[in-house]
Parts: sequence; C-alpha cells; structure tokens
Amino acid sequence: MTVYADTSFFVSTYIADNHSTVADTLLRAGSPVWFTSLHYAEWTHAIAQQVFRAQMSPSDAHRVHKALAQDRAAGMWVEAAVSENAFELCAELARRHGPRLGVRTLDTLHVACALQLKAEQFWTFDERQAKLAKAVGLKG
Repeated sequence: MTVYADTSFFVSTYIADNHSTVADTLLRAGSPVWFTSLHYAEWTHAIAQQVFRAQMSPSDAHRVHKALAQDRAAGMWVEAAVSENAFELCAELARRHGPRLGVRTLDTLHVACALQLKAEQFWTFDERQAKLAKAVGLKG
C-alpha cells in the first residue's frame, strides 16, 4: 500500500510534537511513503519557522535537516516528482471542494499530488485536508 503524507507528518516524524507518537506508529506499519519537492520546500519553511519562533535552535535545525537528508539518501522515503498536472488538479479540487471545506492551496496541492501518484492512503494532522482527502477517495 502506498502512502502520501502531508508535510506536517514529516515534521512530526523528526521533531517531537503532539502528533509524533501517531506518526511513529503509522511509520512502523512499513508502508512506502512518497516524498516530493513540495514536501522538501514546505519542510524547509517549517523548520525555519521553528527557529524564527525560538522553538528550535539553529544547531537543532541543522541536525534535523541532516537527519532528513540521511533518510532520503538511504531510501527511507519514496522520492517522486510533482507532476505539472498536479497544479491543474489542485485548481479543480479547489473549485469542487474549496467552497464547502475551506481548504488552502498547499493542502489541496498535497491531495492533488497524492492522487497523481495513485496513493492509497493519505496521512495528515490537518482536519480540512483530511476531509478533502476523504472526499476524493483517499483513506486516512
């Protein structure tokens, strides 16, 4: 079974927070998890925000960036490109579901990527994003 997780899942995997236990439990199931350039860009911003808010030191940020790089090099995540069609699908999902669910662009783009990659499950800690994923047939 292939899994697409949003960036919050990856952050909770590398930084202890209130979702880390659930993220670790899901990972132990051993399903392959997609990782895209969208994840990397959003991940980098999330870590920078941690430093900006003084929730993490620059040296801790360096440590988690290094841990992610090592895991990527070791093949822990299934690397995939974001398809150009994902942006069109993102816009279509916004038209169809945005008015009812209030989803944001990056949330919708993650769901579009999951659909493009034919993921069977979608892991997120964001309620609106989870509702969108469910509405398009992805299992949580």
